[in-house]
Amino acid sequence: MYLKKGDNVVIISGKDKGKEGIISSVLKTKNKVIVENLNMVTKHVKPQGGVEGQILTKEAAIDASNVMLVDPKTKKPTRVGYEIKDGKKIRISKKTGKEI
Repeated sequence: MYLKKGDNVVIISGKDKGKEGIISSVLKTKNKVIVENLNMVTKHVKPQGGVEGQILTKEAAIDASNVMLVDPKTKKPTRVGYEIKDGKKIRISKKTGKEI
């Protein structure tokens, strides 16, 4: 997966299309990411013991194919390529050809 925690991404499909955010976690086995304050869902919690029931809102996972990495230099969405430099695999922007 080409996305990492802390990457700035833009959502390209779904209810939050066009919004930007930072990845808070990556679920590699499910090919999903969680973006801070985006794709919010409502969860109803039943009362248990002495605790009241409540309605919570939290971020839901988004499929990795529905987000695009934002190029730090141009601030626009870009596809990701790879190069080998000094024996290390690095990510590059397909639009500018620069390292991400």
